[in-house]
Amino acid sequence: MRRRDFILKSSALVSLPLFSFRQKSFKLKTVVIDAGHGGKDPGTIGKVAREKDVVLKIALKTGQYIEENIPGVNVLYTRKTDKYVDFQNRADVANKNKADLFMSIHANSIVGANAYGTETFVMGLHKDTSNFEVAKRENSVILMDENYKEKYEGFDPNSPESYILFSLNQSAYQENSLRFAQKVEDQFKNRVGRYSRGVKQAGFLVLWMTTTPSVLIETGFLSNAKEEAFLASDKGQDLISSGIYRAVKDYKTEIESIN
Repeated sequence: MRRRDFILKSSALVSLPLFSFRQKSFKLKTVVIDAGHGGKDPGTIGKVAREKDVVLKIALKTGQYIEENIPGVNVLYTRKTDKYVDFQNRADVANKNKADLFMSIHANSIVGANAYGTETFVMGLHKDTSNFEVAKRENSVILMDENYKEKYEGFDPNSPESYILFSLNQSAYQENSLRFAQKVEDQFKNRVGRYSRGVKQAGFLVLWMTTTPSVLIETGFLSNAKEEAFLASDKGQDLISSGIYRAVKDYKTEIESIN
């Protein structure tokens, strides 16, 4: 993405009215599901599972639930196979198709701790070190791109200064991103029976590049043996997928009712 594109995008986000997409006739028609990582990027690696494999299965199951149970909603994927997709192309799937909702599905990890639970992020400035560390890990994927310095205009995923640009993204989509994120965590906690670490904000490049309500879902910790076993199992993947699907359904009902 060229610097001009970054500036234009930022200006557009700031100038849009808070309810620009809340037209009276608004219907949630297109959802983009982004399975994180893929191909040469395995993501987090547990003892038996790789993030890229786990989240792809969850993404496909989630899409299937939506397609079968929410009439009129078109589901698009950033990948349906084990392939590498850079952030620009992931965002393009949402932006070029004028998606109404974008969700990026991931699995978490932390070194030297037995952390567990789900957490759903929206775009924003990190408020503590742990949120920043998650964002750095996910954003570091760009280092795999041959021309990442040119493509992302010198953005350094390890530099706190690079994240200042994300302060521009308190945008038209923040309110509904938070609305959907909370529904995801409510489903994980109340219906799926997972421990919810809550809704958080951090500077995820893939969310910043999408022009629609967007969230990044951390489905659990592969660094935790118990959660890894759950996420690697068909039952666990089905439960997580069904929770995300119900969140989409609830979000659709609510957002359409207030237009």
